Amino acid sequence: MLRQVFRCGSRRSYSYKSVRRPNLGALSGNVQLEQSQKPKQPPGANARPNGNLAKQLAAKIQATGPITVAEYMREVLTNPKVGYYMNRDVFGREGDFITSPEISQIFGELVGIWLMNEWQKLGSPSPFQLVELGPGRGTLARDVLKVLSKFKSGAQFTMHMVEISPYLSQTQAQRFCYKHEVLAEGEQLPHYQVGTTATGTQVFWHRRLEDVPAGFSLVLAHEFFDALPVHKLQLIDGQWQEVLIDVDTKSTTADFRYVLSKAQTPVSQLFKPLPQEQRTCLEYSLEAERHVGLLAERLEQHGGIALIMDYGHFGDKTDTFRGFKQHALHEPLLAPGTADLTVDVDFRHLKHVAEMRSHIHCCGPVQQGDFLRNMQGEVRLQQLLAHALPENQSIIRSGYQMLTDPNQMGSRFKFLAMFPGVVAAHLEKYPVAGFG
Repeated sequence: MLRQVFRCGSRRSYSYKSVRRPNLGALSGNVQLEQSQKPKQPPGANARPNGNLAKQLAAKIQATGPITVAEYMREVLTNPKVGYYMNRDVFGREGDFITSPEISQIFGELVGIWLMNEWQKLGSPSPFQLVELGPGRGTLARDVLKVLSKFKSGAQFTMHMVEISPYLSQTQAQRFCYKHEVLAEGEQLPHYQVGTTATGTQVFWHRRLEDVPAGFSLVLAHEFFDALPVHKLQLIDGQWQEVLIDVDTKSTTADFRYVLSKAQTPVSQLFKPLPQEQRTCLEYSLEAERHVGLLAERLEQHGGIALIMDYGHFGDKTDTFRGFKQHALHEPLLAPGTADLTVDVDFRHLKHVAEMRSHIHCCGPVQQGDFLRNMQGEVRLQQLLAHALPENQSIIRSGYQMLTDPNQMGSRFKFLAMFPGVVAAHLEKYPVAGFG
């Protein structure tokens, strides 16, 4: 029976038009990667250590037809058993990529100072919640916690981590809690893990932003939106169609291939381009839209501040879907589950959704290098250098340079701030720090 299903599936696949992606290294200003940075497969990549996921995806496609890029990303990154993020540490020099908080403590400290500064300008409401979406190893939360604990002036606050990975939630708890507990599966609670920091702050872990309690919130999202699933859309004869993923039985460099939908899909029918959209192919994230909408509603109804930090663009890039493995670009359709999948965040789309869904005042986006310099990053750098051992000074200096240099992370990463619209006039009088 299964063989018959697979045979039917293989006949079906030929009715789709194959789509060849643009060369990542040759895109005209879309994905700013040098020719020398084309995907290089690390040793053993073709061994396909996570072959079970590839087989599951192939079986599903053969049985039901090509899947969306969004569905592929969701399964590869968050499959409960073999998803990329679910059961291992993927960060740092020993992982597949490194993030700004891991490079230098200056990053997290300045973000914490920014939060405190803007919180105080809004009247220092207490109690409040510190919320982080996708906290990674917990390094940013730990550094921000140090700042809040030092400067919160007696205000009470709790921490809420939105994290779906059991492994990473444990890593986070070990980083900034002196005790923590995973709750029993049967308990009907909005959180699945609790902890307490050394300063007595309570920490809660949630699987969804919707589960975080209502209240005045300081929300951080660092490299969260780049991992949310996207749909790839292409304008054909005045009509948006969707790029799908199919099995590829002929290729020696990938397990799957891109094909163009034969007709409009539900998402391509739903999609409404922003005014003056010039692109004929783009990446559209319903999940990013949903999360920004939730943030906007939360800020408008209960007050707070949100800071989104990610690599991205302002509505000009087209094809940025890629993989990372061992700090090198990786073919995203090869050995799914063994490499990170990511896209550049469309900040124009996020800002539009925030401002249209609710009465929200947005600042930015600005480049990461500009934000850190505006927050007096050089002053903090000199303080650290003055107290560092001589052998550590070059590491501290190069870390800050990596964060701010336009040729490294300084220009690719962007910062976007969200405030309740009711404080817009107040922020005009007292401008938001870091945004120039």
